[in-house]
Amino acid sequence: MSVKKVMYKKKKILALITARGGSKGIIKKNIKLLGRKSLICWTIDAALQSKHVDRLILSSDDSEIIEIARMANCEVPFTRPKYLAEDETSSMDVIMHALDQLEEEYDYLLLLQPTSPFRTAQHIDNIITTCLDQECGMMISVARLKKHPMFMFRLDGPHLKAFMDSQQQLRRQDMPPAYEHNGALYLAEIDLLKRVKSFNIPEACAFIMTGVANLDIDDQQDWQYAEFLIEKGQV
Repeated sequence: MSVKKVMYKKKKILALITARGGSKGIIKKNIKLLGRKSLICWTIDAALQSKHVDRLILSSDDSEIIEIARMANCEVPFTRPKYLAEDETSSMDVIMHALDQLEEEYDYLLLLQPTSPFRTAQHIDNIITTCLDQECGMMISVARLKKHPMFMFRLDGPHLKAFMDSQQQLRRQDMPPAYEHNGALYLAEIDLLKRVKSFNIPEACAFIMTGVANLDIDDQQDWQYAEFLIEKGQV
């Protein structure tokens, strides 16, 4: 079913899915079936159902990923060169390469990683409207940490050393909430992104997400949990 596209506040939104072929933790992770469809297709379907994404493209070096993406109606206007698909390749280099390949200009870039399969079209549209309503140059999805950094330690030899220096350890309920990037949504003005080449800037605003949408599949245990959620009808 096609979705009527509505440009929000006259801003053109480009959504970019990045998916290379050399995954090691889970072999061929991006095209492996998760429930009824390939992992990457969860993200493609959500982006295509968004009302405010004007164009969806894929950056990949892998012919199998490209074929599956095209079959799922995701545009693949170029093939990513192999030198941008190495373990040490930064996502920012991949983004800049993708932008350089396009003739049409856009106002915002939305980075979508396939490892967040339970992020929905509603989340995508909400971060776009929230970011533009608040006039943010950059907005990143985050999840609230269950364990506060004040309760975390590093090892100094055999000894535990607190990551956070504090004269007094507060009660958990008295601590301000702490958040982390959940990997699901990165939205930024393209001019700003080209200038700073980073999503880690003080001006970045938070888009708080809750529940199973925060799942970021990094290893086999994450994958098994995702399968469990699907089997139990939680997504």
